[in-house]
Order: sequence, then C-alpha cells, then structure tokens
Amino acid sequence: MTETDLQAETANLDRLFQALADPHRRAMVARLVRGPASMKELAAPLGIALPSALKHLQVLESGGIVSSQKAGRVRTFAIERQGLETIEDWLAEHRRQLEAGFDRLEHLMRSMPEEPSQ
Repeated sequence: MTETDLQAETANLDRLFQALADPHRRAMVARLVRGPASMKELAAPLGIALPSALKHLQVLESGGIVSSQKAGRVRTFAIERQGLETIEDWLAEHRRQLEAGFDRLEHLMRSMPEEPSQ
C-alpha cells in the first residue's frame, strides 16, 4: 500500500468514526439498519428539530454511512453497507493482530520451564 493510499484510508476511517461519534447519529444508524426512513421518522424519536436532524444526516452521508434519495418533497435515507463494512474490516484486522499477540504470549509461556515447587 502506497503512502497516498494509506493517507486516503486513514482519512476515510476518520470520517466514519467522526460520523459515529455522536449519540444522535448512532441512534439514526440503529434505526436505519432496520430499513430506509424519512428525515422526519429519524428526527421524531430523538426529539430534535428537522434542521438539526438534517445536519446529523449530512455528516453520516459525508462519512459514507448513509445515502439519501429525494422523491417529491420527501428525502429518504438508507444505510450504505460499504461504510459499515469498512469499519468492520478495520476492527477485524486489529482483532487479528491482538489475538496473534496473545497467541505468541501463550506460546512463550508454555515454552518456559516450570519453576520447581518448594
């Protein structure tokens, strides 16, 4: 992976995690996992005004987590699977590295001679 690719990947992850940093946005994502919804449907349970909901949804959209379509006067939002898969892949890679470290530690501990009991 080139330095430019690494920088682009890092910037993408930064946008994704920033988008999920707010509890309102996480609640919107949790609702959208069940299926598409209008801005009004997403704002109502959170008790926030539509302009505030729109700002949160724009952050999620720029982060690549949701997409939107406008039909008439209603804008509908849906989950973008790729955004969540990017986060999942990042977490899986770090989990693999952590588990590999634990495996090395276990191997080292098993290969150490036992201390004589007194």
